Amino acid sequence: MAAARRTSIAPDGLLGRVLTNTMWLLGGKGFGALCSVLYLVILTRSLGLKGFGHFSLIFGTAQALIAIAGFQTWRVVVRYGAEHVHARNWSAFGRLGMLCGVLDVLGAAMGCGIAYVVFYHFSVALDLNPALIDTAFYFNCAMLWALVSAPTGIVRALDRFDVAVYVEAIVPLGRLGAAVAIWLTEPTLLRFLVAWAIVDLLEALAYWIMARRLAPQSVRFGHLRHWRKALDENPGIIMFFWVTYANATLAAVKRDGPLLAVGYFVGTKAAGLYRLAQQLSQALGKLSALLTRAVYAEIARARVAAEASEFSRLAIQTTLIAGAAGALVVVLAIAAGAQLLGLIGGDAFRAGYAVMIPLTIGASFELASVAFEPVLHSTGRARYGLIAQLIAITALSIALVAFVESNGAAGIAWAVALGGAVFYLTMGLMVRYTLRQLHREEAMRTADFNP
Repeated sequence: MAAARRTSIAPDGLLGRVLTNTMWLLGGKGFGALCSVLYLVILTRSLGLKGFGHFSLIFGTAQALIAIAGFQTWRVVVRYGAEHVHARNWSAFGRLGMLCGVLDVLGAAMGCGIAYVVFYHFSVALDLNPALIDTAFYFNCAMLWALVSAPTGIVRALDRFDVAVYVEAIVPLGRLGAAVAIWLTEPTLLRFLVAWAIVDLLEALAYWIMARRLAPQSVRFGHLRHWRKALDENPGIIMFFWVTYANATLAAVKRDGPLLAVGYFVGTKAAGLYRLAQQLSQALGKLSALLTRAVYAEIARARVAAEASEFSRLAIQTTLIAGAAGALVVVLAIAAGAQLLGLIGGDAFRAGYAVMIPLTIGASFELASVAFEPVLHSTGRARYGLIAQLIAITALSIALVAFVESNGAAGIAWAVALGGAVFYLTMGLMVRYTLRQLHREEAMRTADFNP
């Protein structure tokens, strides 16, 4: 049993590996953030407020579809693959990884169907130019097929975050190079969308190549024949898959739904303002995503190999560090947000400051809760996260309806902040209960061994 193999691991060692992996990711994302600021400058100044609004709605719809059709299989690979990697059972790890790869393909096909319905039947609701409908549909299809969830999980389960940094640098570097080339020739919305799609497809290909190089005995088509065995080897995987999928879908609604609501209730120009403010506030959200990647893999390993006390301390230390980082970024956004918006987009985008502050506050709650989901998933309580998402979305929806009529895009942003606060408090209570239960269970096992 996994419990019998757990050993005492220094908490500093566990946290040290999280921070090491995070620093690898931050190094790559720091480079990516610099590139993204530069290509945002080119995008906003080349397309203007309305053109950037169209770009934002098309790209935002793609992000929402990716979350709905993308089955978050990387979480499945890390959650169950940690045990196989720990035991060096590469065949079982391969069967798991390839099964998740098939699920990615099914998700992309499903997403294309949803995209067809969205763009050819509901484009008016998004205030989208009819001339852009075909472009938006094909762009969304390309982005869906560029989803690289399963190979991402393989790389993370193997603790090769250094490799992930190099592969993920393809997107910001490719987008910046393409943006500069388009800017110097003929900047159009179509060219930017085509470039973004090609770059993301190249990253997907590179991720599969690197997963194959890191685990050649696991990443094999032959493992696809034994997908049923993968289900038998990973008890509870079906329930875990559906719960994490539902959880991720609700998180996407919470993250990308407000942008689409701005387009619907306020208009395309307001969507452009909201998107730029969201991009800057999501610098914090990206830090949250980085920590989640590092923390998720390390907490999954700690649950397999460490005692409950060290497992709990890792979660608490990570939460405190993330909370402090979130508070610091909110202060920076208040102090320099308006100047940054004007510097990137021009004076027309300064009005986004009223949107940026509440979005940053909402992102800070997301960052502070970075250890909550990995703790619940690794302990078999993923359903708690789903309940928290439902509560948070209910709060967000009520606040959105209450605020949008009088405050427009800023009101929607404050609804996002309120939803983030509700999610943080709900998840925090659930994680506290879970950690207490783990300590009770370990104390009972100890008593059984020492009567």
